[in-house]
Amino acid sequence: MEVTNVSEYEAIAKQKLPKMAFDYYASGAEDQWTLAENTNAFSRILFRPRILIDVSKIDMATTVLGFKLSMPIMIAPTAFQKMAHPEGEYATARAASAAGTIMTLSSWATSSVEEVASTGPGIRFFQLYVYKDRNVVAQLVRRAERAGFKAIALTVDTPRLGRREADIKNRFTLPPFLTLKNFEGLNLGKMDKANDSGLASYVAGQIDRTLSWKDVEWLQTITKLPILVKGVLTAEDARLSIQAGAAGIIVSNHGARQLDYVPSTIMALEEVVKAAQGRVPVFLDGGVRRGTDVFKALALGASGIFIGRPVVFALASEGEAGVRKVLQMLREEFELTMALSGCRSLKEITRDHIATDWDHPRARLLAPKL
Repeated sequence: MEVTNVSEYEAIAKQKLPKMAFDYYASGAEDQWTLAENTNAFSRILFRPRILIDVSKIDMATTVLGFKLSMPIMIAPTAFQKMAHPEGEYATARAASAAGTIMTLSSWATSSVEEVASTGPGIRFFQLYVYKDRNVVAQLVRRAERAGFKAIALTVDTPRLGRREADIKNRFTLPPFLTLKNFEGLNLGKMDKANDSGLASYVAGQIDRTLSWKDVEWLQTITKLPILVKGVLTAEDARLSIQAGAAGIIVSNHGARQLDYVPSTIMALEEVVKAAQGRVPVFLDGGVRRGTDVFKALALGASGIFIGRPVVFALASEGEAGVRKVLQMLREEFELTMALSGCRSLKEITRDHIATDWDHPRARLLAPKL
């Protein structure tokens, strides 16, 4: 059966992958309310399309931190990609490069920064977890810099791992043939079996719970790379990120895998955008499954979006070809949404192209008549 949209890859991945691997990728924290909300919330935003505009030429190109991209759709960091497909992060890196967009490599990748760099040219960011041993962090950042990575996405929402019950039930651990490649030489590459989730035990032992704003400043003393703060959901933290020297903000709830009952990323986005006041770009990561979702995020002020699970499910289904297809499908859907909304370039996408249920004058138009 031909795959005609991004979401269809999830069912194919479920058939192909061992239960422990699929559940690791698919599940969220606790009741998984935020997991469902991340995608569902997009359906509460409606379009106000403009008509009779010449849309014979559509330009989706953009720049992110000064790098030219073919579209505002980028790849989020996801861990353990070789658990999905033998080529893992190599395949994802090649697909991103072919699509003219950015791949973010996870700290917990099953391929190292050097290995991913060896796949060829491409604009790549590195997602960073801060370990208790700061020498490990400094070494990792230097390696990413040397390997040609262009920015650090600092994950700030994981002082402890969220309670992911599927992983507890499955006693999740990395398959024996895989390691956390970036940490292999540091004796931190293996994950031990545990009575609950092996990953939760690993995080408890290695990741620094004392992480604070001063560490964002410290990071700037050890690298010249721009730092994106990933995991911001409030105006307060958007302002503090900018004060601490962040080059950009990623609105993310960690794929709904950390604190359940936080808002969806699309619902948190506008608050963060307003607080940033255009001083730094704001990106959305979480819940995007359609080109229409991309448009809605940009209309609410995002400079671009990141996709996570769709990449992993497509990778599990069809390897590199699957990841290429996901990027291509989202690109084509987004282009069509722009055309049907009367927007020829990203700068023509405005807040007036959407209506949300918190828009006061128009809220009455959306409300059912009693």
